[in-house]
Amino acid sequence: MTKIALIVPTLNAGERWRDWLDALGAQTLRPDLLLAIDSSSSDDTAAMAVAYGFEVRVIRQEEFNHGATRQRAVDSLPGDVGIVVFLTQDALLASPNALAELIESFDDEAVAAAYGRQLPHTDAGPIGAHARLFNYPAVSQIRSYEDRKQHGIKTAFISNSFAAYRREALAAEGGFPTDVIMNEDTYAAGRMLLAGWKIAYRADAEVHHSHDYGHAEEFRRYFDIGVFHARHPWLRQRFGEVGGEGRRYVLSELAYLKRHAPRLIPSALLRSGLKWLGYTLGSRWHTRLPLCLKKRCSLHRGYWKTAGALS
Repeated sequence: MTKIALIVPTLNAGERWRDWLDALGAQTLRPDLLLAIDSSSSDDTAAMAVAYGFEVRVIRQEEFNHGATRQRAVDSLPGDVGIVVFLTQDALLASPNALAELIESFDDEAVAAAYGRQLPHTDAGPIGAHARLFNYPAVSQIRSYEDRKQHGIKTAFISNSFAAYRREALAAEGGFPTDVIMNEDTYAAGRMLLAGWKIAYRADAEVHHSHDYGHAEEFRRYFDIGVFHARHPWLRQRFGEVGGEGRRYVLSELAYLKRHAPRLIPSALLRSGLKWLGYTLGSRWHTRLPLCLKKRCSLHRGYWKTAGALS
């Protein structure tokens, strides 16, 4: 039987780390190997992980790269590991069956990757909560490349906050890219879909995971998304443009806030404008910006130190 490895990148996991470890310990399915890639935490994150049973590998903070760090971790696994689960330190498993439900997706031999449903944290604000509800519906689905006609670029959507990969499929399509600013998971999913594999979304495999981004963070995050799409245009060419999905999101958000928090509608409209501005600047104009300004606009500033970013 193929073995399962769970990989978590960590950095100063904070107060929720104990809850995270307890939730993992309560799972009905126990991974065969636990690996934490710790970016030199200054708190007791690494020590707690070791005490729980993790192998912990410490790297310098400046070494961390969304794609390269994950791929190096995958490459280091024993050869009998066939399924690799990625879980972030702020994604709290919501039920004892969450991992088992996710891994069940691979009973279908055509499935290359699977990701679970993300629920808002109990203290999430309305804007952050809506983002989870919009992107992670209550109905499971399996998507293939043919589904781009219905879902467009959302066909390649996946999230490494709680996702699992068939190692064979991931390796066959080149693994995670080492030169992307973000969305290394979408890149890998897109490649696997093009090769004929399928992506599963499991609504019954749940974690609590959400963010309440500030206005500046929204701008910078969408600047980085724009840079990603500009540097990897094949995703939009093969799956579709992002504009339609963006409009659908804005309309859904406004309807949600009208029901639950109408006072936040002005803030949501401002955020939408900042997202559009950030994405447009990143996707159309980042090559004309000086390096110092790119760093100021970017959420992932370490990317701009790499040779790929400077080319």
